[in-house]
Amino acid sequence: MRTDERRSRVREVRRRLAREGPPRTRDREADFETITVPGRDCDRLRDLLIAEGVQTVVEVGLAYGSSALAIGEALITVDRPRPRHVIIDPFQEQDWANAGWDLLCSAGLDSIASLMLQPSSLALPQLLGEGLVADAAFVDGSHRFHEVFVDLSFLRKIVRPGGLIVVDDDWTPSVRAAVRYYERNLGWTVIPDAFPGDPVTTAGTAAGPATEPVTRCKALRLPDPPFEPSFEVFQAF
Repeated sequence: MRTDERRSRVREVRRRLAREGPPRTRDREADFETITVPGRDCDRLRDLLIAEGVQTVVEVGLAYGSSALAIGEALITVDRPRPRHVIIDPFQEQDWANAGWDLLCSAGLDSIASLMLQPSSLALPQLLGEGLVADAAFVDGSHRFHEVFVDLSFLRKIVRPGGLIVVDDDWTPSVRAAVRYYERNLGWTVIPDAFPGDPVTTAGTAAGPATEPVTRCKALRLPDPPFEPSFEVFQAF
């Protein structure tokens, strides 16, 4: 199948998902609408990854598959020799009834994607031990501060120097605080206007001053070359 045919197949699944929703959802009111990454942000994620020319992407969190389909579309569009999409979601079977994974399969993306049904705190060290090097990562798993912090700690060793890490729900205090550590202490830089749109207003928390505008997704570039800061130098976050 040609690249344009494969891309069209993915786009049709994405359109159907946006129009009709997933084939099944959890028994919670408006669960898909609440959980899924909005289509406009998925498009921006896709375009950002295409511009980077990615070949390998790690994704934490699958759920209903909106962002995974966008990442798959990017990988097919770039059309590198050995595209790879590693997805980590320990709850895909038990909580989501494989809704997201089945959509990826229906789009033909299981040929380049693999699903790890482990917590990211176990899966990411495994990938690091295997020597995986990724061009980018998308983080939308646990929103607990300590778990986001651990995800980012391992991903900075997996994603290549100068690569990208995109974080969803940066507006939440727990996620935003974790990201700020890496911005202030490890040289991660925000890519301006990667995700423009209506900002969310945060309450005053340790993550930032009151009424500070933030967008849902944040794209950050890792330093090149990477570095380890001295333990004597620490910027509060």
